[in-house]
Amino acid sequence: MKISNTTRLIITGVFIAILIFNFIACSKNKRSENAGLKMQDFVIQISKYARAKKPNFIIIPQNGAELAFQNINPEMSTLPTFMDAIDGFGIEELHYNGNLIDDDGRLKMLQKIKETKNVLVSEYITDKKNLSDAFYRNYNQNFICFTRLDDNYHYSQIPDTVPLENSLNISTLHDAKNYLYLINSELYSNKSDFLKAISATNFDVIIMDLFFDDEAFSNVEIEQLKTKANGGKRLVISYINIGSAEKFRYYWKKGWGLHHPLWIKRKYEGYDDEYWVKFWKKEWQDIIYGNDESYMSKIITAGFDGAYLDNIEAYYFLYFKND
Repeated sequence: MKISNTTRLIITGVFIAILIFNFIACSKNKRSENAGLKMQDFVIQISKYARAKKPNFIIIPQNGAELAFQNINPEMSTLPTFMDAIDGFGIEELHYNGNLIDDDGRLKMLQKIKETKNVLVSEYITDKKNLSDAFYRNYNQNFICFTRLDDNYHYSQIPDTVPLENSLNISTLHDAKNYLYLINSELYSNKSDFLKAISATNFDVIIMDLFFDDEAFSNVEIEQLKTKANGGKRLVISYINIGSAEKFRYYWKKGWGLHHPLWIKRKYEGYDDEYWVKFWKKEWQDIIYGNDESYMSKIITAGFDGAYLDNIEAYYFLYFKND
């Protein structure tokens, strides 16, 4: 059977397209893996810096569970240096992202992680009738669970009930039975009301922002939150975004934007004020840790017990999301 020149050209074009596609995919995979290794090191260095200043300082990365494993490969064992640098792992939408979802891959990773570290899961639920199921699925795995509904999607409300409420003194993350995730203070007209609302709760762990509006909380203010309403001691952890830059933060400079500086890599979809960054660049890392003006230094100075590191999965979004 003879093949026309036109057919040959089409076959050749398809073959070349497949080669190019595979080359690009392999290239992205390699870049993503390298960036993942850099994020592992970033978290480790943040932990070393913080613990040199405060030996029992707690580090909890959020999402990107595969970073707990050697070569960013969940089929391998966990990475000792990374696991030693953290005290727990935070995960969003494990069982519920609005409705019930199946995420067996992440669940298997977290089951390995929980052998040595606490896992904190934040579920997003659109139907209140699923609240009890979300708690059951997580506590059945020995994960600590926080749930939020539609009107609390951005972590701005304090739930009415505290799961496994207790008056125990919580000195380590391992002691905790529950936690409050409250990083958005928009519903409070002033700092005093915000602090009073938290103080009136019995959550074992508080995850909150370092700032109310643009003003950092003081050591005295954070210290008053370390006692539950029932008298038990608890932990207060500061949120910090290490994978994307936020325009509303103190470090943002006039004239900054996409690719200005060059390490501001791409837009963060769904968040107009955020950009994914090349987090391995010295300029960004200097903002996060390593000096007295760094974000981590401000958190430690304010008296927080630890830091909750958001967007550690930035390495993935830099190369794959919407490409």
